[in-house]
Amino acid sequence: MSDRPDIFTAGELRASGHVHKDLRREIRDNLLAALAAGRDPWPGMYGFSRTVLPQLERALLAGHDVVLLGERGQGKTRLLRTLAGLLDEWSPVIEDSELNEHPYEPVTEHSRALTEGDRLRVAWRHRSERYVEKLATPDTSVADLIGDVDPMRVAEGRRLGDPETIHYGLVPRSNRGIIAINELPDLAERIQVSMLNVMEERDIQIRGYVLRLPLDVLVVASANPEDYTNRGRIITPLRDRFGAEIRTHYPIELDDEVAVIRQEGHLVAGVPPVILEILARYTRALRQSPAINQTSGVSARFAIAGAETVAAAALRRASVRGEDEAVARIIDLDAAVEVLAGKIEFESGEEGREQDILDHLLRVATAEAVRAHFHGIDMGELVAALDGHTTVTTGELVTAREFLENLPSLNGSSLYDDIGERLGATNDGQRAAAVELALEGLYLARRIAKESDDEATVYG
Repeated sequence: MSDRPDIFTAGELRASGHVHKDLRREIRDNLLAALAAGRDPWPGMYGFSRTVLPQLERALLAGHDVVLLGERGQGKTRLLRTLAGLLDEWSPVIEDSELNEHPYEPVTEHSRALTEGDRLRVAWRHRSERYVEKLATPDTSVADLIGDVDPMRVAEGRRLGDPETIHYGLVPRSNRGIIAINELPDLAERIQVSMLNVMEERDIQIRGYVLRLPLDVLVVASANPEDYTNRGRIITPLRDRFGAEIRTHYPIELDDEVAVIRQEGHLVAGVPPVILEILARYTRALRQSPAINQTSGVSARFAIAGAETVAAAALRRASVRGEDEAVARIIDLDAAVEVLAGKIEFESGEEGREQDILDHLLRVATAEAVRAHFHGIDMGELVAALDGHTTVTTGELVTAREFLENLPSLNGSSLYDDIGERLGATNDGQRAAAVELALEGLYLARRIAKESDDEATVYG
């Protein structure tokens, strides 16, 4: 973050050559500058580059208020928060101004009364202070969003019609900034009505008083299509006032899905890329399964929580068994499945089959990863070594070193090295994860058997 400008009066501001821009022009100029310079205006957003982002850029260039429409866990809120990056880093305001007015254009009577020419005191707001977020809840009131008469100010002797008796809500206080309303359909319809004047005439009405305040605010919102019937709806006049309605979606490409998990997950141990890939494939399989309620969606948080759980299982094993380095392996995926079932909704008629469905789709995702990474490797030597008398044991408390030391000898073959190299393994934990995946792939291909209980999994 750069230093705040060393300017404290309106005279110094004019002398610096500062030009006042309205909010939409400011966003438009900064967006165009980023695009022309080849900078990414949307850091951390994966999977939207050819779909959502071009639509959003066109809406902002047109100066439209925007509503993002999509299922849970599609990154709507994160995308809205990146809008703050399109604001100037520092913006001048009249010092002690309640509505963050520009020193060149005071809008309230109080600020106009303060006008002292070049001596007017100037303060500075960072772009992060110009983005305001409100989670729509059924108990949100008009006073919260727009404002209300402050009885304390009336009691101080001001007459009831005096604008100074008004306590302003979030929208007026977001003047010259962005206000984001998450889950817009959850707002009661009468509260949505209070937004109509703000979004069209750019004034506010409070208890019969019309305050002609030329508010300069960009209204953005998020909504889930399911909410239109389950909890509420966006009223037609308000929906009509949004210049752009943009549909979001889950990542289309597997690499984008993995990137989201890697970016958002707080991993307390090493998680090999192939584990993240299996979780991403698993999530995508759930989104395509007819046994899963697709109206509700399968959030990106599902895979993120899975990666965090897998990492936690690896850390627990390293702590209990004294491993030097905690690295997640295939065996740890079972721990994730056990805790993730509550994050998805099954179709009616699937009662009692939930765990079977989850286990089956995890096997499908694992098999896809095996085919993607181990194609062309002849596993025949490993299959032959597991001859009915020799077995390989793993489990949530079996260390990577123990697992590797108990693998059957392949008479000088480089098969284990080849398996590790395919996954870029550089330490015992990663090598153990690679060989475990190969064994699981052989089991899924019905070339070897597997028996599991609460303590161990035996391949042979």
